[in-house]
Amino acid sequence: METAQVAEKISAKFNAAVDEVEKVIVGQTELIEAVLVALFAEGNVLIEGVPGLGKTLLVTTLSRVLSCKSTRIQFTPDLMPSDVSGTSVYDMRSQEFVFNAGPIFTNLLLADEINRAPAKTQSALLEAMQERQVSVDGQTQKLSQPFITIATQNPIEQEGTYPLPEAQLDRFMFKLLIDYPPASEEINILKMYASGKDNRRPEQFDVKAILSEEEIVKIQNVLPKMIVEDSVLEYIHKIISATRNWPSIEVGASPRAGVNLLLASRALAACRGRDFVVPDDVKMLAPWVLRHRLRLNPDAEIE
Repeated sequence: METAQVAEKISAKFNAAVDEVEKVIVGQTELIEAVLVALFAEGNVLIEGVPGLGKTLLVTTLSRVLSCKSTRIQFTPDLMPSDVSGTSVYDMRSQEFVFNAGPIFTNLLLADEINRAPAKTQSALLEAMQERQVSVDGQTQKLSQPFITIATQNPIEQEGTYPLPEAQLDRFMFKLLIDYPPASEEINILKMYASGKDNRRPEQFDVKAILSEEEIVKIQNVLPKMIVEDSVLEYIHKIISATRNWPSIEVGASPRAGVNLLLASRALAACRGRDFVVPDDVKMLAPWVLRHRLRLNPDAEIE
């Protein structure tokens, strides 16, 4: 099948999945689309926003729409790395160590309030996010496919938070900032509850499964066939390079940022029904890819 036809099918599935999630999640279309694009591009997403905006509900709803397993880990100051990845336990019957898989062995991992745990526990996610595997007691364990980490964090000025180290921030394809929904959307939420519907009870909503694990992996495997002209690659490089020479920026974007921008742009193009990337794809995604990878100098931060 031609890649153009494949892209059209991906777009139809993408739009249908967004529509299904929006039966439950009101007023967060951009967030829903961003998470799906990152999933198709095999990336991870960091979401920053105050509690109560539907981040946990998004993951549980996506798991139904995508026919995938989902797990939520509530990060706390006393959470240990083994609580995330799992541990080996000695089995008296077999007289050998048996691996007890941790909650990271899932398809959609919600790392809730990740910046409330110390760096040692945060780092337990690093290998999984990049390599799609974890190492426990010298043994390597492969994660399920597809796999995406959707981490949430509170605004850094809140008490009891630990800033994510730069090495971990760089593992996230996107950083998304979510705010309160517009007044019209918030009123729609109130109307939904007033009518007797409660989005904490997903059985009240006729949410259909649009994709399966196997279909998502097929989408991921077909994206490298998307057409990317040299002019688009040069455009990506110009954006990345500009961050390294801007007077107000102390630390610019690394080559990994450019790679992530390319991978995400291919996924977005397919979701828009095209088998080729255009500069507007790159332009739309650049803020999501770059905002957590740049460090301003002290003078710029004061301004």
